[in-house]
Amino acid sequence: MGSAVMAEVRREPDQDRYPQKEGSHLRPPERSGETRTTALLPTVCCLLLLFDAFLTAFVIARVPYTKIDWDAYMSQVTGFLAGERNYAELHGDTGPLVYPAGFLYVYSGIRYITRGAVFPAQIVFGVLYMVNLSLCLLIYTRTQVVPWWALPLLCLSKRVHSIFVLRLFNDCVATTLTHASIALMQQQHWHLALTVFSAAVSVKMNVLLFAPPLLLLLFKSLTIWGVLAALSCAAIFQVIVGMPFLAAYPTEYLSRAFNLGRVFIHFWSVNFKFVHEEVFVSKPFAITLLVVHLGLLFLFAQYKWCKHEGGIAAASGLVRSNKDDEKLSNSGLSFVTNVNRIQQALRADHIVSVIFTGNFIGIVCARSLHYQFYSWYFYSLPFLLWKTTFPTPIRLALFIGIELCWNVYPSTPLSSLVLLACHVIVLGGLWCAPSEYPYYICNKKTKKGD
Repeated sequence: MGSAVMAEVRREPDQDRYPQKEGSHLRPPERSGETRTTALLPTVCCLLLLFDAFLTAFVIARVPYTKIDWDAYMSQVTGFLAGERNYAELHGDTGPLVYPAGFLYVYSGIRYITRGAVFPAQIVFGVLYMVNLSLCLLIYTRTQVVPWWALPLLCLSKRVHSIFVLRLFNDCVATTLTHASIALMQQQHWHLALTVFSAAVSVKMNVLLFAPPLLLLLFKSLTIWGVLAALSCAAIFQVIVGMPFLAAYPTEYLSRAFNLGRVFIHFWSVNFKFVHEEVFVSKPFAITLLVVHLGLLFLFAQYKWCKHEGGIAAASGLVRSNKDDEKLSNSGLSFVTNVNRIQQALRADHIVSVIFTGNFIGIVCARSLHYQFYSWYFYSLPFLLWKTTFPTPIRLALFIGIELCWNVYPSTPLSSLVLLACHVIVLGGLWCAPSEYPYYICNKKTKKGD
């Protein structure tokens, strides 16, 4: 019976505006121009990819490379390839190695391709940039939240082009893998998505900002056994990747590769520059930001992301409420228990909304944001802005304001204050925006013989 119901899944993009009545299987009326706009998307995406390919090639050819971490990366990789397995002994020009083992494998491959030369590496990262942009366009076209004419915003960041092809940061690899994982989530391939997500974490730990909303999505979509299986895929990948180091020097590997207590230098931070350095590096300030971060995640999860189910507990299948039965009975979905509940298909726009907003909350509450960290959330900005109910001029002004703040070097108290203000306004807009219906709607018809 369950398989028959899941086989009848079809999309209802306007569930909130056109609620279904019992026995009704009609789709909501299409809005004027919707079909024509959808047909335009492939053409728009191809033109954007072609445009940005030329733009990225121009940046590589004409803009001088900026030496920051590449030499350090190559020094650390050289030590690894020479047989060193003690993380305490892997160093570069900028200090000790602080990334998980996936970073070493990825940059070992890049070193093999480029022989450690900068220009070939820039070409590799140019290709990576295009792959990442392709994934983002795929994610956006599946959600159909952002209008086609606003998609070029994804191609217009001076800072992001610099991060990818002029700095060659590992953030670029982690970001691309994260977007690949999100694209897989939209297709309900949760186990493979968690494996790719774990690969992203193995390159750089910032990806863990996506972990809380991702865990919520797992509980909303899968049975408890499915959740455990998906998490096992991620854990097993980490163990396999780290095994050469875990087997030899486990303490050194875990303490350096997954150090959650690092304090970044105040000078390089783009945000909270208006906070005095003594306060910036203090423990109370860090704890305050952590409490705010966790509090915002809870509020959004309870009252926005799980609004239609009646809260986190009901959405996760931990309890069964009357509200669940009332809202979901017409769709053919039900919550049985956290063990026996049926698997449910989450809508693509809901997945992206939860994932992008959860990561953005982490960005807002981050004590330090270095320039390369912009790649962590830049590609989510158009989506988040169009999820708000702000007028289009306000959306564009916020996008431009954030971009300008990230291009102020060195950052100033004013630029960091403006950046924080823009972030808070976007977050407030997301809080006030209506919550999308999270599930694909199922016809209540079943196959013959079921």
